[in-house]
Amino acid sequence: MLRSRSGGSVKLVGLLDEAVVRATELARRKNPALNEAEATEIGRAVGIGALKYADLSSDRNRDHVLDWERMLSLDGNTAPYLQYAYSRIRSVLRRADGVVPPDAAIRLAEPAERALAFELIGFAAVVAEVERTLEFHRLAGYLYRVGTAFSGFYERCPVLRAEQAVRESRLVLCDLTGRALRQGLHLLGIRTPERM
Repeated sequence: MLRSRSGGSVKLVGLLDEAVVRATELARRKNPALNEAEATEIGRAVGIGALKYADLSSDRNRDHVLDWERMLSLDGNTAPYLQYAYSRIRSVLRRADGVVPPDAAIRLAEPAERALAFELIGFAAVVAEVERTLEFHRLAGYLYRVGTAFSGFYERCPVLRAEQAVRESRLVLCDLTGRALRQGLHLLGIRTPERM
């Protein structure tokens, strides 16, 4: 049962509408170049995703507190943070002309590259565990760790400016990270916009 602070019940449709309105405004602030249709589509994906993620990222045996600012934050354990990481990956791949070398060797010379690869390796095990236990907060926690590892990688390891072999390796890491985030969020019923 959803209740407001005053004790009255809250309709789910009202929450969804409010989430979409707030997320659409966030999309407009973050990327003023978006046209109205793009801002609305991104707002819908981010707003509904934020509500779903806020619910699924917490242990189901605990009470939830609805905090719009926290749920729609682009920092921290939120759907918008993960959706933004995914859209950032898509942007890198677009700037690389969408070419991810299929036979590139993955080189893990930098600590941030190793940290990201280590998180990516755990995807199958986490999905199997969630399938067994139906504890979706474990998948959400894993995705947040991947997003955080990618953020560290992105800050410390230039992709497009690196020399050719390193560039190819880092493009593969970006692609694998994007796939893990997209699939993991899809399993939680959350869409991943290509742009934000």
